[in-house]
Amino acid sequence: MNELRAYLAPEGFLPQLQQELGEAAHATHGRLVLARAPTQPVAWAANVWFDLQEIAITSISDAAKQLRAIQRNWALYAHAHHRRAALIAERLPKVSAKPLAFGAPAPRAPLGSWTLLKPDLLLAAPRCASPFPNGEVHFIEDRSGPPNRAYLKLWELFTLLDARPREGEVCVDLGGSPGGWTWVLQKLGAQVLSVDKAPLDAGIAALPNVRFLRQSAFALDPRAVGPVDWLFCDVVCYPMRLLRLAQTWIASGLARRLVCTVKFQGATDFDAMRDFAAIPGSRLLHLHHNKHELTWVRL
Repeated sequence: MNELRAYLAPEGFLPQLQQELGEAAHATHGRLVLARAPTQPVAWAANVWFDLQEIAITSISDAAKQLRAIQRNWALYAHAHHRRAALIAERLPKVSAKPLAFGAPAPRAPLGSWTLLKPDLLLAAPRCASPFPNGEVHFIEDRSGPPNRAYLKLWELFTLLDARPREGEVCVDLGGSPGGWTWVLQKLGAQVLSVDKAPLDAGIAALPNVRFLRQSAFALDPRAVGPVDWLFCDVVCYPMRLLRLAQTWIASGLARRLVCTVKFQGATDFDAMRDFAAIPGSRLLHLHHNKHELTWVRL
């Protein structure tokens, strides 16, 4: 199966993954789609499995033995034969699923993935794109500081990329209200300009190194702001409008790095996805903490 990869769709977004893969798709098992490697990176995937192997098994112990012979750490994706799969998983070394403290690095140890296609047939991949089981990143949450849970998207992105604003860097947070992303950036030591027509949470607005500008993100002229190290945007708008906003900042040459949430109003806009993906040096990905949206990054 060397010519195939397996793409695990985020919960609830299998149709998006199938449409993105198109004719490259070969077979589907639950949320797992086997496909030839497409010409473009895939955004609607929680994880990607490489070096696929179909492994015939004779028993639960034989399945565990064969997996352990390949490598130590495995994550189960269970979509069928749940009881049998669980019994196999019990015989494999435990993989920690404890929530991560933000700031700690992503796991470094190789983590394979496997599933039961039939009671006597495993599908296994010793190498995967995500270091987290099934691409699901969980954190020890802060339930007192941020005003909403949107901050988890930035925590996840910074952990996956192993990149984040440094102390003293200048960040613009477009669509900052009520302040979840501004809270993250301020805690990292950045100088933050938060922009929104809606008010910022009073506790966030009072934090050191936070300046709030009450106006539309789309009316903000990059030249009025000047050079920034990071531009963030979590505005609720149609994807093509966000694309024009991103292109304006890119054309200005004033933003070194850009991070935007591409939110889909109704149907997924695949044309907008392709336009975002075509911007040089950028990528689209679906974070575990994303909803019907993708995160676009240009570093």
